[in-house]
Order: sequence, then C-alpha cells, then structure tokens
Amino acid sequence: MINTDVVIVGAGPCGLFQVFELGLLGLKAEVIDSIKQPGGQCTELYPDKPIYDIPAIPLCTGEELTDALLKQIEPFGCGMHLGEEVQVVRREADDSFFVETSGGKQFNAKAIVIAAGVGSFQPRVIRASNAEDYADKTLHYRVRDPGQFAGKKLVILGGGDSALDWVLELVDTAERITLVHRRDEYRAMPDSVSKMKKLVAEDRMDEVLSAKATAIDGNDGKISSITIQPKEGDAQEIDADHALVFFGLSPKLGPIAEWGLDINRKTINVNTEKFETSEAGIYAVGDINHYPGKKKLILCGFHEAALAAFGIKQRIEPDKKIHVQYTTTSPVMHERLGVENEAP
Repeated sequence: MINTDVVIVGAGPCGLFQVFELGLLGLKAEVIDSIKQPGGQCTELYPDKPIYDIPAIPLCTGEELTDALLKQIEPFGCGMHLGEEVQVVRREADDSFFVETSGGKQFNAKAIVIAAGVGSFQPRVIRASNAEDYADKTLHYRVRDPGQFAGKKLVILGGGDSALDWVLELVDTAERITLVHRRDEYRAMPDSVSKMKKLVAEDRMDEVLSAKATAIDGNDGKISSITIQPKEGDAQEIDADHALVFFGLSPKLGPIAEWGLDINRKTINVNTEKFETSEAGIYAVGDINHYPGKKKLILCGFHEAALAAFGIKQRIEPDKKIHVQYTTTSPVMHERLGVENEAP
C-alpha cells in the first residue's frame, strides 16, 4: 500500500503541473496514467506539433513542454505509475480514498485529482479486417519517427489538422503522398488546406475526396497498397509503403464513469472555487472538467490546478489558515523547491 496525500489520475500537462502546485504547499502526490509515458495527448499524439500559447514560452513542442514540466516537478519526488489504469476508487471510513490500478498497485490518499484529459482515449481505427496485422509496423495512428517515411509512398487518411499537418511536414521528403478524406470538405485550418491544394495543383501530391479505405494489401506487416472506395465509381488501389491514419480520438471516461460523479456527457462538472466534483475530496482539472465558460486550453488547466491545490490543502488541514506565499521571496517555498541557498 502506498500512502500519499493526493493521487493524480493523468500525467498530461495539467496533471504534471498539479504535482508542482501541490508540492509548493507541502503535499505529496502519486501520478497514474494508462499511457506508458508522461505528457498525455501532447506526447502521445502531437509530440512535434508547435504550441504558442504557454505563458512566457513563445514556442515549444508538446514533447518539450512535457520535458520542462517533468524538470519542474523533480524537487517533489512524486511517484509515476504509467501504463496502468485506475480501476477501483473507494471512500474509506476516515474519508480517505482507497485506489487500485490494473497493475495491482494500491494507494491510500486524502484526495484525488482527475486530470485525465479526454479520458481513456484510443485513436479511431481504420475499418479493414486485417488492419491489426500492420498496426505499429507500416500502419500508424501517430508519428513517432518522421524519418522513416523519407523516400516512401504514403497514404494519409483524414481531414483534420493532424492529417494536413503531416501532409505538409512530409511532402518534401516522401516519394509521394496521397491524401484520402471521406468527406468533400476539410476540418483543418483553412491555411493548411490552401497549402495542400497548391501542392496538388503543382502535382507534388495526390488528393482523393469522398472516399474511404476498405482494404489493405501486403505481407509480413509491410503494406504494399491501400484499396480506396469512392462514394461514386469503382474502387482504386493505391501503391503505398506506409499508411498514416488520423481519424481523431474516441474518448471514453472508462472506470471514472462509475465513480458516482456528476457527469456532463463525457466531462465532469466541478465548482470554480476549488474545482471539486460532486464527490467531496475528488477534484478535476483540465479538459475532463466542465463549468460555465469552460475553455479547453492548457493554460486554463494550469490555473485550475493552482486553485485545486489550495482546496486540497484546506481539506487536509481544515484548522489551518492557508496563506499565499510567493516563490520569489518565501523561504518555505525555496526549501521545498531545493533552492534555499539561491534566495537573494
């Protein structure tokens, strides 16, 4: 049994920053995430995608943001339990929480913070009977190594920002790209669509609209072609070395939906004083929560994490007045951060 002040469900940017805010208040945390690496969607789906709206950081990638947050929380020594899903949450007689993961780890915590993004999510998969034979070999739902596509024939499936971003990123290094979209209009940024259309006009890539992939041909995990069926006309076979599929995510709350919380569709209702859910002692920050005026931005999640930390501190120490202290001047903060000797 691991005893801690707070269990945080989710190791995305908001979950990691929650560790920091709790640590400043002297609270220990353990982080659990079903994904096998920290960073949530930022590293799982968009590690190289630029982010421009993190305060004081003009530009960083999702991976760089995650690395910086991990560095920031180092002084607090939080436990990181990745590749495990929370399966049991039970309130104990003393109002603490028993938490158990799919890996059999057990925790006792005084509070829980849900920072699970869109919940337990999986990419929407291609509907071809043999798709699993090629998955993570030559059929990809995320890009881990763009260099492997140099000089290769690619079929990119999808019509959102991810599909268009990777078309524009890979067009100069791939042998040929064919973009296939099941509709005749895109959901991506207009500027990206314009750039892609220009590439098609210049015969630097191919575009197939109102069509879907119906079959994959190949051998030993290596794709040789993708069969595309338009809404009208005959199917066509497109030579390919790799297929990149960007159909979006299928968000699922998973076991969280069974915790007795006030659910708003696939989000969790919270108050805006402490970001506490309908269950006392369980809080929610980031994309998974809902309240009037909610905006799904990382910087909003950071703000929510700060207020949740103060709410949790008050719950754990109800008889103490919680003072706001500043990291620039507070000796207590300097000691917790391990920079006491660096104070002016």
